[in-house]
Amino acid sequence: MEAFAQFIPLILIFAIMYFLLIRPQQKKVKEHAAMVGALRRGDQVVTQGGLIGKVVKVKEDNEIEVELSEGVKVRVVQSTIAQVLSKTEPAK
Repeated sequence: MEAFAQFIPLILIFAIMYFLLIRPQQKKVKEHAAMVGALRRGDQVVTQGGLIGKVVKVKEDNEIEVELSEGVKVRVVQSTIAQVLSKTEPAK
């Protein structure tokens, strides 16, 4: 019984770390993956580098093509999209 009592503080510390650090981070990663998975042509996005552009093409291999200004298109890895500013309506 005495040995178990010594482990109680360690168990409590792990539980606190899980609920304050690990669980919220997992939730944030899941939300980001859902946001990136829902990208479609016409969405206005912000990359992690701070570039704002419009999605021109969603490619198969985790890449998207983003138009930064008229005629300036860049290929971007989907996971580097930080934020979606405006969504387009799905085509009917």
